[in-house]
Amino acid sequence: MAIIVKGKTIQLDEEGFLTNLEDWDEEVAAELASSEGLEMTAERTHLVRKARNFYLEKQNTPSTREIISMVAMDFGQDPIEDRRSIDKHLYQLFPHGPDKQLAKIAGLPKPLPSDTEA
Repeated sequence: MAIIVKGKTIQLDEEGFLTNLEDWDEEVAAELASSEGLEMTAERTHLVRKARNFYLEKQNTPSTREIISMVAMDFGQDPIEDRRSIDKHLYQLFPHGPDKQLAKIAGLPKPLPSDTEA
């Protein structure tokens, strides 16, 4: 499976994740989002950048809980008290699962299932 961006073939795995994380840039993100039926709004772009920064710092794809904490910090909300409303909002942005769809568009490795999180 592959996509073509700026004349370059970008290899994807069977689920649409990048096989080479170094192939990612914002144009690749836009193409990946498009293949998911999404457009890269300012809010999605912001979350993609935050997820990539999280990965660069921790060498780990952010879990849904960690994404909720990132969003809560942005809006001055409590990640525990406001979890449901933030989660609902994230599903509006990434309807096929915020952790998986955000990671895919951000060019990150597929997240672990939630029952294996540390």
